[in-house]
This record gives sequence, structure tokens and C-alpha cells, in this order.
Amino acid sequence: MSEEWGFAPPPFKPDEALQRLRRDLREAGLTERGGQFERRGVAIAKAVVVGGEISASVVKRPSRSSPQWQNRTLKSSAELRDFVAQLKKQLSAWSDDDE
Repeated sequence: MSEEWGFAPPPFKPDEALQRLRRDLREAGLTERGGQFERRGVAIAKAVVVGGEISASVVKRPSRSSPQWQNRTLKSSAELRDFVAQLKKQLSAWSDDDE
């Protein structure tokens, strides 16, 4: 659709997007430690720039022993916003019993 209107979305800059993601995750109540984002000492998410993309992961369920990670590749600002929104929904759904 953007080609029909004669404009394209701004180019995705993964380094800047990673900084924005880190800020959004801290605002959601997570603490960054060793490249992972935690809530009450439990790993919840992690993200790193790989090439021109962000490789992001979130746990299926909070677990102190061995979390199972769901991986996603973020290639645009829209995907980044969706990832943050979905993670915030999961954070609100998880109760203290899950941790």
C-alpha cells in the first residue's frame, strides 16, 4: 500500500530500535541484568541485534529453573510495537503464583 501512495516507511534501524525496546521493557517493570530482562529475579525476555534485525525472546511461562523461550525476529518498528504490546499483556496475565 505504501508504494501506491508514493512513500515508504522509514528504514528500520536495529540499534536505535533495541534502545527503544530496552526503555519500553524497563517502563513495563522489568530489570535488565546480563542481557536479560527480569521481574523479581525471574528471566522474562531478552533481545539482541543480529545483522539488520532484532532477535527477541520471551518466556512461555516464568520459571526460575529452566525457562522455555519463544523466539521472534523483529524487522520493523511495527513488529517491535507488537512485541512490546504482547509482552505487556503477558506480564499482566501472569500472577505471582506463576513465578
